[in-house]
Amino acid sequence: MFYGKVVAGLLGLVLGGPIGLVIGLFLGHQFDRGLRRTMEAHSPENIARIKERFFETIFLLLGHLAKADGRISQGEVDHTEMIIRQMGLTSAQRQRAIELFKRGAAPGFDVASCVADFQAVCGRQIALRQTLLMFLVSLAVVDHGIEAAERRVLDNLAGLLGFNPSHVEQLLRMAQAQGQFHHGGAQQSGPDRLQAAYAALGVSPEVNDRELKRAYRKLMSEHHPDKLIAQGVPEDMLKVATEKSQEITAAYELITRARK
Repeated sequence: MFYGKVVAGLLGLVLGGPIGLVIGLFLGHQFDRGLRRTMEAHSPENIARIKERFFETIFLLLGHLAKADGRISQGEVDHTEMIIRQMGLTSAQRQRAIELFKRGAAPGFDVASCVADFQAVCGRQIALRQTLLMFLVSLAVVDHGIEAAERRVLDNLAGLLGFNPSHVEQLLRMAQAQGQFHHGGAQQSGPDRLQAAYAALGVSPEVNDRELKRAYRKLMSEHHPDKLIAQGVPEDMLKVATEKSQEITAAYELITRARK
């Protein structure tokens, strides 16, 4: 790929003579290299690699997190089964997901290497790391409380993915609140319900209408199916993201009705 070098080199030669040519060739080379990386990142082959790595990593880390406190609760098993059902996996895919979950829960599982492998394929895309972390957070809150051992493992996983503990804390609060709006729970009302709706959107009750809408649109964008597919999230996992979008929408609708 050499278009950038040709165009920038000629432009530099016209504007700056021989020195301009050298500068133009250098800038053109940088442009060509960036363009090549962008095209490679969005190639069908690379998207397929990302989807495969994302699938493997999510179930490995779900198993690792579920075992963090020494045992895997029935709620954690049910939550993982729910993800598998929502993904609509085939029998073979379901068996593989379960095997990955068990491998992640096994003693001696090398979590650092697992995340490093994920980062090598998907690490440049922060949205993929954010999506992976949100799946882990959703498992952490299923038992209506997170134990110290689970929190330490979750913070460690987040750190390996490039996020700090305060970001994890915010996601935990939002996930716990969003769960109250499962299957359109916005029809219920009351001060506590309204407070939960604000927490679900990650904003305070003092936020103005413009900032409220901005926070809502940002969350919806993060869970938009087209965006997730383009980033390499497997199509099978979109049902989970869609359900999360419905919870966010239910919380937002409750707030807007209360403000009217």
